[in-house]
Amino acid sequence: MKSLQLVALLLDYPEEDVWQSATELRSAIDLCHELTSQQKSALNEFIRHIAMGALMDKQAEYCDLFDRGRSLSLLLFEHVHGESRDRGQAMIDLINQYAGAGMELISKQLPDYLPTYLEYLSRLENSEAVDGLKDIAPILALLQERLTQRESQYKVLLQTLVELSGETIAQQVLTDTVAKEAKDYTPQALDAVWEEEQIKFLGEEGCASAQQVQHQRRFAHAVVPQYLDINALNGA
Repeated sequence: MKSLQLVALLLDYPEEDVWQSATELRSAIDLCHELTSQQKSALNEFIRHIAMGALMDKQAEYCDLFDRGRSLSLLLFEHVHGESRDRGQAMIDLINQYAGAGMELISKQLPDYLPTYLEYLSRLENSEAVDGLKDIAPILALLQERLTQRESQYKVLLQTLVELSGETIAQQVLTDTVAKEAKDYTPQALDAVWEEEQIKFLGEEGCASAQQVQHQRRFAHAVVPQYLDINALNGA
């Protein structure tokens, strides 16, 4: 599904070469047969909104949204496993899935980074790609609602993914729950993230990857968002 590759590109950190190609991106979206006219219009409006601003401003906006706190993390397993031991095995399983599709990770990004996962799905047959979206639809809907309540244009990208999954989500449950969540991006919450931590060599888990340790330290004292039973969001 070419549309997933395009959404992955738009959902990634804004780079100059991408945002200088707004015209080409809009043309590619218009050629995606799996997208409805409404979805194409929404994505094109998103590109127009992003491209008309200064790149540095858009990069700062992106960091404010996705790099502060856990609630809008684009690391999928953050919303499922948190920092549990299960997360490590889930990472390994996902890397093996990528390898089976002939996709080798060459960046420093973790395998559960949403744009990376979308890139993987875009390489599969359409039916398999849709199944992959269904697997994460509750997480996508949760991110969409959080972005909606923060009045972010990025909600369009998550809404498109949810719609492509074909899943029905209990939207009212999400709306009510997210509205009551502790805000992990407030100055007080952000100050807590950077509190001095006790240094532990190797820690309790042994030789974990440096990148995962960095991620754990970053959010060690953050306000913890309310984790939802994602199974309860389906089918309502």
